[in-house]
Amino acid sequence: MNFNLPNIPERPAQPRQSGMTMMMDKGLSLRQAEDFIETSAEYTDLVKLGFGTGIITPNVKKKIELYKSAGLRPYFGGTLFEAFAVRNMFDDYRKFVMDAGVDLAEISDGVFHMDVETKCEYIEELSKDLTVISEVGSKIKEEELTNDEWIASMKAELEAGSWKVIAEARESGNMGIYNSDGSANTELIEMIENVIGAESVIWEAPAKNQQVWFIQQLGPNVNLGNIATNEVIPLETLRRGLRGDTLLSFLP
Repeated sequence: MNFNLPNIPERPAQPRQSGMTMMMDKGLSLRQAEDFIETSAEYTDLVKLGFGTGIITPNVKKKIELYKSAGLRPYFGGTLFEAFAVRNMFDDYRKFVMDAGVDLAEISDGVFHMDVETKCEYIEELSKDLTVISEVGSKIKEEELTNDEWIASMKAELEAGSWKVIAEARESGNMGIYNSDGSANTELIEMIENVIGAESVIWEAPAKNQQVWFIQQLGPNVNLGNIATNEVIPLETLRRGLRGDTLLSFLP
């Protein structure tokens, strides 16, 4: 903070368990990653190397080390796991992840659908070596889960060893925990909050109106993910009441 204004919400110190921000890296260069770290590292906790970019991004191991040296936890997006799993190459995936030097892995079935039991077996096996985040929700409109299926999957995956569960929204923010117009699926979100608990969930919120909604409903220290590189500081101003949408939210 460049000036200590009163009535600014307190933020947990890093490493955080709540109030986490997950940035989506879609293929930044080393120089761009350095610039991001200079401005935004203290407001960021996790860096997802989105979808399958980890396979084709140049100097990916150097970038991973760069993020780690700044106190961030980089990891590969769940779609990369699915790309290995659909080819029956789970052992190769585990070796690839560990050789890359990350300590975090995401397991999802957003496109390559698998039953909950199989997914939980992957989680249990991978959690022997790494911290596991699992993502719940389909990326295919016709295969969206019922509310009860969301809850059952989240509970099972946390019990199988997931550190956090990610609530799917896609980059577009119009699926999963959101309606087709991008508005919050309030019934589902409230059900997840009540049964699972907000701290165990990273809510994907790529759009500003979605970030505002979660901060106003669940407070400034809600876990939010799929945040664009240039939106991390704007999100932090929302969390601290330093942007018009939340300016009056935290004042007495």
